[in-house]
Amino acid sequence: MKLVSRFEAAHRSTAELNGLLREATLAFAAAPRSSQERRDALASIQNIESALAVRPPRL
Repeated sequence: MKLVSRFEAAHRSTAELNGLLREATLAFAAAPRSSQERRDALASIQNIESALAVRPPRL
């Protein structure tokens, strides 16, 4: 999986971020331990969750 940067995450819609979060979570689970792919997936998850955390909740 390609790393999702904080900048990229900030410019995506909430729906897109939720989809990317799912992809990153699956990539993290499937990647071998200590691999660059796993580190990228984890960083992406953190960046996506940070971007979602600052958005107001939808009703």
